[in-house]
Amino acid sequence: MRDILIYFAIKYHGDYRLMVNAIKEKEKVDEEELNKIRKKNYQVLTILDDDYPFELKSVYMPPLVLFYKGDISLINGKNKLAVIGSRKPSEYGINATNKILDELFLQCEAIIVSGMAAGIDSIAHLSSLNHKMKTIAILGCGIDYCYPSENLMLKKEIEKNGLVLSEYPCNTIPNKNFFPLRNRIIAGISKAVLVTDAKIKSGTQITVRFALEQGKEIYAIPHSIFDNSFCNELIKQGAIPVLKGQDLEEFY
Repeated sequence: MRDILIYFAIKYHGDYRLMVNAIKEKEKVDEEELNKIRKKNYQVLTILDDDYPFELKSVYMPPLVLFYKGDISLINGKNKLAVIGSRKPSEYGINATNKILDELFLQCEAIIVSGMAAGIDSIAHLSSLNHKMKTIAILGCGIDYCYPSENLMLKKEIEKNGLVLSEYPCNTIPNKNFFPLRNRIIAGISKAVLVTDAKIKSGTQITVRFALEQGKEIYAIPHSIFDNSFCNELIKQGAIPVLKGQDLEEFY
């Protein structure tokens, strides 16, 4: 059954609904293609595997297959913190993100989880690598595809010293629908979520919503009262304000 899950993941480019429908309808498997897949020996974690994270099984549309590059044991590591925010962060947001993570890494060996997008995601991954810490990147495209393209060296470095995950196989190109869906995985494998810089209308809201549905703690860095800041709105709604790394003490 495990091989069949991988077969459908590749055939349907990781589309959860198509995969579930194929399984329900007992769709016939092409044995020749299945044997080709077995010979390629893809690096995958399936929902049938013992080390598949328990937390992911309870998320919305739990990914049936996760393709990976790097150290898959990190997916079950302790102190996984999702760090998310704007693709076009302010100078304040960049500086605040670096400051908080610098201070956090002095307190604990946190594993930073993010989406390898431009902006805050990339800053969070780079901060981890610069501190010799581990980081996990969840892609909204195929595991062999790099988006954005300017993050190619970052992706290679994470593959070497962290973990890159995707429910989309091979060179599956990015799709606007993939990125909101991958956010459920970011929230699902993380212990808590830190929002460092985001506007009121932002894709960051999707990750926060998934995290709240999963009962995860939300942290946010305060911004100026003159900013159109989602962070400030989160704090108004009960998120824990973070002014220094030590404010994440409840997390670690």
